[in-house]
Parts: sequence; structure tokens; C-alpha cells
Amino acid sequence: MMTPPRRHRRSPWLSRWQPLLAAGLASALVSCAASDTPDEVPPPEAPAITDMAQQEQELLTWTLGAKYDATQANIDFRVYSSRATRIEVWIYKTPLGAQEVAKYVMDLNGTTKVWSKSVSVATLKNTYGITGPVYYGYRAWGPNWPWVSTWTKTNNTVGFGSDVDAEGNRFNPNKLLWDPYALELSHDPVNATLANQDATVFASGPLHRYKDSGARAPKGIVLPPDSTATGTKPTRAFKDDVVYEVHLRGLTKQDTGSGLDANCLGTYKTAGQKAASLAALGVTAVEFLPLHETDNDNNDYAPTTTAGDNYWGYMNLSYFAPDRRYACDKSAGGPTREFKAMVKAFHDAGIKVLVDVVYNHTGEGGAWISGNSSTYNVMTYRGLDNPTYYSLTADKQFNWDNTGVGGNFNTFNPTAQNVILHSLSYWKDTLGVDGFRFDLASVLGNTVEHGGFNYDRDNTGTALNKIVTLLDPRPDAGGAGTDFIAEPWAIGGNSYQVGNFPAKWKEWNGIFRDTFRKDQNQMGGENVTPGQLATRFTGSSDLYGDDGRKPGASVNFMVAHDGMTLKDLYSCNNKDNNQSWPYGPSDGGEDSNHSWDQGGVATAQRQAARNGMAFMMMSAGVPMLTGGDEFLRSQRCNNNVYNLDSNQNWLNYSWNTDQSNFRAFTRNLIAFRKAHPALRPANFYSGSDTNGNVMEQHRWFKPDGTVPNAAYFDDAGNHALAYRIDATEFSGETVGAIYVAYNGWSGSVNFTLPWPGTGRQWYRVTDTCSWIESLGANQVVVNPGTADQVGGENTSYGLCGRGVLVLVAK
Repeated sequence: MMTPPRRHRRSPWLSRWQPLLAAGLASALVSCAASDTPDEVPPPEAPAITDMAQQEQELLTWTLGAKYDATQANIDFRVYSSRATRIEVWIYKTPLGAQEVAKYVMDLNGTTKVWSKSVSVATLKNTYGITGPVYYGYRAWGPNWPWVSTWTKTNNTVGFGSDVDAEGNRFNPNKLLWDPYALELSHDPVNATLANQDATVFASGPLHRYKDSGARAPKGIVLPPDSTATGTKPTRAFKDDVVYEVHLRGLTKQDTGSGLDANCLGTYKTAGQKAASLAALGVTAVEFLPLHETDNDNNDYAPTTTAGDNYWGYMNLSYFAPDRRYACDKSAGGPTREFKAMVKAFHDAGIKVLVDVVYNHTGEGGAWISGNSSTYNVMTYRGLDNPTYYSLTADKQFNWDNTGVGGNFNTFNPTAQNVILHSLSYWKDTLGVDGFRFDLASVLGNTVEHGGFNYDRDNTGTALNKIVTLLDPRPDAGGAGTDFIAEPWAIGGNSYQVGNFPAKWKEWNGIFRDTFRKDQNQMGGENVTPGQLATRFTGSSDLYGDDGRKPGASVNFMVAHDGMTLKDLYSCNNKDNNQSWPYGPSDGGEDSNHSWDQGGVATAQRQAARNGMAFMMMSAGVPMLTGGDEFLRSQRCNNNVYNLDSNQNWLNYSWNTDQSNFRAFTRNLIAFRKAHPALRPANFYSGSDTNGNVMEQHRWFKPDGTVPNAAYFDDAGNHALAYRIDATEFSGETVGAIYVAYNGWSGSVNFTLPWPGTGRQWYRVTDTCSWIESLGANQVVVNPGTADQVGGENTSYGLCGRGVLVLVAK
């Protein structure tokens, strides 16, 4: 099988500002020297699991962060640290370039380990002149750097013991820390508005530990209560969704011809204005790449290069704050209000809003120098309670890393788990989000805090299980609740877990992707049997049926943001990531893409793309297309555009005729899927096996019209397969049967059609062969008429090489 893509998502302020760092600092983030990785994973450490009912109540009543009290006369600041010996909250009138106007020593609750301080709003106004937003951060002391009364910002060496001690503490009072529970952040650590771009101010180590970050550091913003509505959430069963994965900025950044607000392109506002267009395409759920505050302000510093840029957003700075860069209204509270208004716009169009979340690592990064434990960014979690929030090596000197970008979040620790659970609760309950896609979700199933990694599906103490136990997964049949979708792999260890997630989880089905890619593009080089194709067409019961999950657990995709586009999958033999701006360069990227340029023939490339779309729409499970695939968007073979914030990576709505026709093909194929419950089964088709047994709802056929036996299914030398679904078995159906034939051979094959039902004939919905392009935008007939009649039982239909046929019986 294709290994999961190894994304290269380095911390941009390190790569951008490498010339400003001391000699010898590496540009790549690595977590530890190879010698620090143990050969064996130790037994799981058992966290202190609190009573489940208590945790459920805490999810509703959590008080961490900065909040106005009920009278709005005071602001209550609360932050967790089990190891700090002193924490102060520093308050600012402006977020950037200025010094604090007030500071308060916080009080520790020795039982909960929560530090708190209540500050009078009147005092902030009358004594310190704060009449606008309140910006704040924390300074913390601990065992490796204890508090000394003579410490000041100018006398800031006193008390220093070490950058990291034997217990993994990394306290440094010279670094202003933003609140992990801040509901908005003022700015990113490095961005285009800063006159001095030296990002070493955030680092520890002998060269940087005494640099004060207070004026530069992002601040939390205290938000008053907000009543912006998010609309009525759709209750549609996930099995009935069509998911559209897209980058929020890229969705509208250069959409100048659709009547969107021209002053707000690339923002939450115009994304919401795009809801009607996506609904017209047939999309029922939009899945945005990460929207948590991430380190992308820097993209604007040198807008015609990729150096140091982060476009995708997988280096999150806060799990609560909506990314400010994606807001047209960037004032305090603006991103939150605008995000909620966007959600309402999608809800009003009947579309769910899903958000890609990254709880496996943070944007704080990893070690600056391989094998050197002293120099790390100290920005938020690391400066508050490093061993609680991060998974460390056994000696607690380095981050444990199988995310490839700087170190794992400590997802087996109850306090770190609460950050995840509270974040999810806030985004679904307050911001109105309908579901989440979890990046590298295997890390959430880790059962080792420090010194290793071990995925365990059945351990009830993992974040993976607590999410679906303590929150509200949507029932399979639909209704109120939340859709939880896993990217079921990470890097290394036992982290490739496709099909092995707990009940109530949905998964990106990477095996669906790889099976069809190989069969289309690597015949003769990869062996794919008809039985393997059959299993993927019918919902992957081998992956999801064994633990009681249904076809709707399988998210079927041919491509995703992480890799080639649908067009490029059939237009490129290899990745080409070293192109100059605006097409690259983009380092990293998967080398094995199972792609093929179809001999360089444009008509064959479009035909192959139609097949890819048909595979998703004709299969049991949930189809997911990536933004732009519906109009054959290309990245010119760049398969790792994580850093490409350019007009060649944003969606381009100036289409040629072929692109317009392909969009119509996609729209109509989606409409056909939505019109036929038989394509969206709640359970695996009865009798749908690959052993030639008689079936009820579903039956397989060889091209000659006979039922294949096990030998046929197991022979990788066979490249043609068809199936008939008895639509009368499904409530709400308007046809008697659906027939799908796939010819994987390079030459045409005659398919003998099966019985369509008494008094019925077969009618063509679509044929992906190149001849159908003569029909322009009418390549898919959602409701076939007399002109589309093909014939009855035993009619022979000649299907071109590498073609898909869809018929209905009427």
C-alpha cells in the first residue's frame, strides 16, 4: 500500500530567519538525536483518569483562559501549570511593539494546579488607561529558573539554572507566553508588520535565553460575550454527505467574478458568500484546512517567494482562536464574529462546516539543533508546563516526534487531553462547527506519555476514545451530533492504522485511494485483483465491518490537499516541486504517487479524471473531492504545496471549455448519487462478497454476464468487473436497478448486460469514454429518457479501454 505522505511542514520563522541565527543552527526541525530514540516502546504509563461524569461536566464548565465575569466588571485570568513556582499576568494596551502597562502575580490552587487572578475593568481603565481591547500574556518561573526578587526585564539573568532540567522543565521568565486558552491572538510571532524580523527572541539556549520577547510576542485578547448566530446545524447522516476539502483563503482569494465582496477575498466573509455556489455543485459538507491560529502572517513579508511560508496551516499557535489572517475584520473580536457569520451562511445553504484540526503537534516547534537540548522556542505550552503538554524522550531532554514537524502533543496526559476536548467543545458549541477532520490522528491514540509511542485502539484513556465518549458523535442514521473524521496514520511506529480506529470514528480511506490509483495508472507494475476493487466499491467491509462500523465510516477519496490534484494524478509521471515562484519551490512531498500521464494524451487524461470521479460517486462510503478537482485544477505536478500562497495555488475560476464541462460532469454525477439511496447504503450490501455467492441487494458480474467465482476475483490478470444493485431494496428509490461496469483494460470490452427487472430496460447515465465529450456539459444524464435507452437483458455494450459505464433500469 502507499505509505502516508511525509509532509514537510517546517516552522517558518526558523527557516526564514536562519541567517540571523548563530552559526550551526539547523533550518529543519528535528526532535532529538537518533541515539535518543529507544529501541523498544516501554509499557504504557497509566494517566490519572478522572471520573467520567466529572469530565463530562468539566467540558461544559471549563474556566481556563481570560473571561469577563457575569457583571463584566472584572476579568478572570486562569492558566494551568503543575510545575511553575510563580506566574504573572502582564497586560498591554497595544499588542505589538509596546511594553506592558500592568502586571499581577497570580495565585495557585494547590489542588487543581490552576493559577488565577481577577482584575478590575475599572482599574484597567482609570489607572492604566486601557479603554479598548485588553491584551495579555504570562511570565512563568519554575524549578529550572526559580524566581528571584531582583529579577526585572533588564536584570533578567538572575535565577537562571538551566534551559532544561532533568524533569523536562523549560521555564524562562524572559519569554512572554500566550495563553493556550486565548480565544483570539493579536498576531503571529513573525509577520510583515514587524520592523525587526529577528525571531530568535522567542528561543532559549545560550545565545537567546536572555532576550526578552514581551514587546514582540503574540498576546491573548480578552473577548466580551458575543451573540452572533451560527444558524441551524444540518442533521444529515454522514453517509449522505459529499465532502469538499478546500483551503479557506484559496477558495475565494481570486474569485473576482462571482459578486463576492471584492475587499474581502480570501476571508471567512467571502467563503460564506460562496455557500450558494457550493450548494449548487452538490456539496453538502465543506471541510476547511486548519483554521486555528497558525503562523501564516509571515507569508506576506516576501509575497513572491515560498521561503519560510506556511500556506496549509498545520503549525497551530492556538487551539481556540480562529486565524486572524482569514478575517476581513481584523479588529479584536472580528475574526470570531466573522467566522460565526460564515458558519451561518453555510448552514443556511444546508451545508455542514467541517474543520481540519491539528492536535498531534503545535507550532511551537522542536529542537533547533539535532542532539542539542538547550535551544527551543519557548512561546506558550513549553514555558508553562513542558512535560505536561509535550511527549518527551525518556530522559525528558527532547521532544518525541513521529509527526515530522517538531514533536508530539502529549495526548495521553489528562490535562493535555482537556485542551483538546475543551477546544472541540468551543468550536462545535460556540462557533457552530459540525465536524472535524483530525490530522495525523493516530497520535491521539498514543498510550505513552514520555519515552515512546504506542497506538492502542481499545485503551479508554486515550484522547481518541475520550473524544467519542465525552463529546457527541453523530448517530449513523443522522441527527444532532458531530462528525469525527480521522487521518488514520502518522509517521513511524505502529501509527498506520487505516481501518483500526474506535467505533464512531470515520476515516480517510487511504487504501481506497491507493487501490484505484494503482489499477488505473500502474497496470503491469502493481497487482490489483477484481476482489480488491470490489471491496472498495462496496464500502471496505474488511476495514470497517469487523468492529461494527458501517460503509459511512469510509471517506473515499482519490486525491487530497496533501499530494497531486485529480488532474495532475493523470497528467504527471512524477512530482515536480522545484519550480520557481508562483508554482514552487516546495520541498518534501511523496515520491510514490501512483500517477501516470496517460501517454501525454489530453483526452485520455480527462477520461481518467472522469473515472476517478466516478469511482468516488459510485462507491458505498462518503466521497470527498478536493477544491478545484471539479474543474480540473492543476498544481503543475507540485505535490507538496504546503508553502505556496500564490495565485497559481488559489482556485482559479477562469475556466476553459474542458474545465466547464468537467465541472458539469461532476455536478451531475453528484446529483445522480444524491438521487439514489442505493449508492449510499446504511449497511454493507447483503450478500456482497467476492466468492461468487448469490446476493440480494448487490451482485457482481464478469463482462460475459456470468457471476464471477473466487478464482476470478483473486486473479490480478483480470481487469474488468461489473455490478448490479437492486434499487427496489432501498426506500426512496426511483429506478429498479443500477449497473456499473469498469473496464481496466487498455482495449475495449463487450459487457453483456444483466436482467434489468420485469418490464424494464437499461438506460445510460454516463459513459466516461472520450466519445462522450461530444455531449459537452451533458455527459451525465441524471434522469435518463428515451434517447438514452440501451436495451434489455443480454444486450451487449462495448465499453472503451479504461472506461466506466453507469446504467439504470427503468
